Amino acid sequence: MCVHMMNAPRDDATNYGLLKMLEANPKLSQRELASRLGISLGKVNFCLKALVKKGCLKVNNFRNSNNKLAYAYLLTSHGVDEKAHMTVTFLQYKMQEYDRLREEIEELKSEAAQQQSVPR
Repeated sequence: MCVHMMNAPRDDATNYGLLKMLEANPKLSQRELASRLGISLGKVNFCLKALVKKGCLKVNNFRNSNNKLAYAYLLTSHGVDEKAHMTVTFLQYKMQEYDRLREEIEELKSEAAQQQSVPR
């Protein structure tokens, strides 16, 4: 498994974001990925290397219009399976997070209403 999203730590969310973006656009540069995910270029590089090592991505070299070597990060069949699993796990995590936030909002509303009804 590429990533285990039990508590969805930041690295797991990063790996999920990388796989999702690269599935849609394999030729995104590391710099573009970092910008879109709001993380450092070094972290993107580290995570991509880990995903390649775990067999979720393969790297193809190509030359871009500036005659520089660039890369395409392609999801392997294992990577596609892992992304599908991570999607379900990430959705479950986000739904739990949403439920916790909704409860907290209701508590805050109740607290605010009680404070407004207390004479000062």
